[in-house]
Amino acid sequence: MTDRDAAEAVAAAFREEWGQVVAGLIRLTGDWDLAEECAQDAFAQALDRWRRDGVPRRPGAWLTTTARNRALDVLRRQAVGAQKLKELAVLARTDDPYGPEDPDAGGGVTDDRLRLVFTCCHPALPIEARVALTLRTLAGLTTAEIARAFLVPEATMAQRLVRAKRKIRNAGIPYRVPPAHLLPERTTGVLGVLYLLFNEGYAATDGTELVRTDLCAEAIRLARLLARLMPDEPEALGLLALLLLHHARRATRVDAAGDPVGLEDQDRTRWDRTAVDEGTGLLETALRRGRPGPYQVQAAIAACHTTAATAAETDWADIAGLYGELLRRMPTPVVRLNRAFAVGMADGPDRGLALVAELEREGDLTDYHLLPATRADLLRRAGRPREAAEAYERALELVRNAAERRFLERRLAECRPV
Repeated sequence: MTDRDAAEAVAAAFREEWGQVVAGLIRLTGDWDLAEECAQDAFAQALDRWRRDGVPRRPGAWLTTTARNRALDVLRRQAVGAQKLKELAVLARTDDPYGPEDPDAGGGVTDDRLRLVFTCCHPALPIEARVALTLRTLAGLTTAEIARAFLVPEATMAQRLVRAKRKIRNAGIPYRVPPAHLLPERTTGVLGVLYLLFNEGYAATDGTELVRTDLCAEAIRLARLLARLMPDEPEALGLLALLLLHHARRATRVDAAGDPVGLEDQDRTRWDRTAVDEGTGLLETALRRGRPGPYQVQAAIAACHTTAATAAETDWADIAGLYGELLRRMPTPVVRLNRAFAVGMADGPDRGLALVAELEREGDLTDYHLLPATRADLLRRAGRPREAAEAYERALELVRNAAERRFLERRLAECRPV
């Protein structure tokens, strides 16, 4: 196997297996830093061993075993780890998360990754720390990637992660799905984790690819588990509906070269109608509970797009109204930006541009590339190509994803005179 083949195989295994390997090690050792360290060591070993011996039949099992053996070696050198070493040795002989049995097939929720989410989302932790810690340990996102998702400096996010781990250790927060009567107090954090996990897969903040299907699929899988665990929670159903409605368009969001395709230019005949039907059905079930929340509102917005037969038939006035409702529940600059674009599509570009200008003056989204990109798009639609080109140039200064960069460069070229 060539170095390149080995690197690609390890990269694929990282995307698919990181969360399971780390979550299993945290359950066995109770040490978050040790779990991450041993998982990283296992992937580093894989790069060398797989290049020499080929990719094993079950990469996840190989990585789990290698990481677990590394943890055993570390604990052997720690006198304080003597009891934990005994426990780990027993579990290592009896527990195989990659065995033939489906861990979700039983009546209870035994999935290590879902347990990890609930542990991270303990109410003793600040909400930002809950989401950030889960994205780091479950999805393997770097501190820089998480910082960009939260629009904060990397150093700030690093401090949050350290404090969160310390809090879990010092407070003795258990690694488990809590009993039913304690689920509501963690609902907001868990939903937020899965939402941001999906978002990172849906529109990667960095790298060469726009879509990371593995992260989207993992978020949907965990959202299904959560909906099963909390069948009477309408926001759990709303989140699952939202993810399915977005993921239904996955086959058309990029072209053959991996470059983004705008919503209005996507081939709607290739959308996953099964996912659309399931998503709209879940949304209707959630709304019948009479407790609408932000995820249900966002799912309703997504449904407006995915149920329109053509781009021209999209009900932008309805979407703008829904964003107004979402803004009442989530008064964030990003929601305001999305509403500005919807208003521009419903009432004319100038109305949307006025709302974008307010955001620019306030400065909360100064480093967010979608702010100038949205302004550029509305200017393009208003027939003001020179100003649109200037806004696209500013967006290109801020964007980090290579696929999005190519999309913006094409738009910029369209705005410049031939």
